[in-house]
Amino acid sequence: MTSTGTDSARTFSTIGVIGLGTMGAGIAEVFARHGFDVVGVEANEDGLERGRQHVQHSTERAVRRGKLTEQEQAELVGRITFTTELKDLAPADFVVEAVVESLEVKKGIFGALDDIVAPEAILATNTSSLSVTEISTANAHPGRVVGVHFFNPAPVQTLVEIVRTVVTEPSVLSDVQALVGRLGKTPVVCGDKAGFIANTLLFGYLNHAVSMYEARYATREDIDAAMRFGCGYPMGPLALLDLIGLDTAYEILDTMYKQGRDRLHAPAPILKQMVTAGLLGRKTGRGFYTYEAPHSPVVVPDAHTPSADDKPQLRHDIRLVGVVGTGTMASGIVEVFAKSGYDVLYVGRSQDKVDGVRATIERSLDKAIQRGKLEEAQKDVILGRLTGTTSLDDLKDVDLVVEAIAEDLAIKTTLFANLDDICKPGAILATTTSSLPIIACAKATSRPQDVIGMHFFNPAPIMRLVEVVSTVATADEVGETVRALCERVGKVAVSCGDRAGFIVNALLFPYLNDAVKMLEAHYATADDIDTAMKQGCALPMGPFALLDVVGNDVSLAIQRELYLEFREPGFAPAPLLEHLVTAGYLGRKTKRGFRDYSVR
Repeated sequence: MTSTGTDSARTFSTIGVIGLGTMGAGIAEVFARHGFDVVGVEANEDGLERGRQHVQHSTERAVRRGKLTEQEQAELVGRITFTTELKDLAPADFVVEAVVESLEVKKGIFGALDDIVAPEAILATNTSSLSVTEISTANAHPGRVVGVHFFNPAPVQTLVEIVRTVVTEPSVLSDVQALVGRLGKTPVVCGDKAGFIANTLLFGYLNHAVSMYEARYATREDIDAAMRFGCGYPMGPLALLDLIGLDTAYEILDTMYKQGRDRLHAPAPILKQMVTAGLLGRKTGRGFYTYEAPHSPVVVPDAHTPSADDKPQLRHDIRLVGVVGTGTMASGIVEVFAKSGYDVLYVGRSQDKVDGVRATIERSLDKAIQRGKLEEAQKDVILGRLTGTTSLDDLKDVDLVVEAIAEDLAIKTTLFANLDDICKPGAILATTTSSLPIIACAKATSRPQDVIGMHFFNPAPIMRLVEVVSTVATADEVGETVRALCERVGKVAVSCGDRAGFIVNALLFPYLNDAVKMLEAHYATADDIDTAMKQGCALPMGPFALLDVVGNDVSLAIQRELYLEFREPGFAPAPLLEHLVTAGYLGRKTKRGFRDYSVR
């Protein structure tokens, strides 16, 4: 490529956009909104008119919402020249194509641009899954070619992935970063691998959720609710796939698999079946869910929707609840039941620990009163429902006991054997374990039918999700009673079987592990990966920020459990995670993990 000859940044005044579908028209609007002259190119007059309408309708919405004045809208639209001739791109300093995801079509365009634009003009592709390197080979100056992946809708989404190839010139990369920054967008830089940052991490997770649904491990509603209420995600994975389009998801996964041969990216078989059947999600009115009409966001009941008759009922009379443990989780569970009107008997190993539970709950209630979430008079009523003891034998009359002690199978099985001797017949014995096999606890008793998992999330008074985990021996009425009880105490219960990770951890931790592998491969920085997932996928935290909060030792232990259970090579813990734990870099609790917190 002919360079500018100096280290000074390029000057951009005219921008070319090829392809004026939803994405291309959105990109044209973004540049025009920031004062650039834009030349928008379409293949024919019909496409050109659709592009013009896209821009018109989008900017009219902005006017109605007070984001633009009518004069600003008119000026914006006036800065865009619509044409069907590629040669009209001659004055463009920067050209981005947003045409159909076809390698042949894109290469044809990049080859043609050689004879049209100046040698120093930068050429960009908005591809979301194709090889930018391969596209660049069609141009005589591949060093000026870069990926610039906007997210849909481009005027709203702030993230832009800038994809460098092995031949992209450093000045091209830095100039494009600066240009994207001028648009009010957040650029993140990554290498040229199918899926880039956000799609690579997102679609591995989505595909795993589809496999979980296909195996009938949990219902679509429970899988989606688990990730919304357990992780704070804005949408569940199956609802998100319906929004993206199952055909689009299949193509992205298939491309990623063909390039990387990672089995976790091989599209789940049911995806291809649904695509073949025309069940593409919202756009066809049916996907994992059924919608009011094609393109409607309104979900309507179908044959798989739980009916009102299926609403869980309390098949056991639950009046007195026992909790074993005095840690953060145990204290939170005691508070949850007491706030909901249940008398709670909690057991600790010493009187100091028992007193500590009451003190913790008092502090929590005082905070709630300060924030106006609780009446002062309710505090004494709630505290009046609490009884602490150091004797397990006092649990003889409880209707339900929940253990929240150390994650050690030997300690838990010993406790369950004791509870079996102490608790009355018919009492439900529940464990809050997040990773140990519940059937092992059940087998330590003479009543495995009454043993179940109740996996609360931390902090229990705030987090709404409870994973209700039935073993092969758990009685149906016990599972139904626990689900009904969760609803009574204001929680969202999801049902699943007794296997490592349950729903949330089984979907969350492989995604976190994939992010560590991405960092390990020097594909992108931790900051850029976190930014991509927060801004590109609207997640509450990026993977590395989350790992440092959870604790790298905890994350490694869970990932090892998943790997041992499923024997899936892709679940093998990332070596970098193992090295950080060995070094004692466990995250915020040791002031160093993926980031250093000692200087903040």
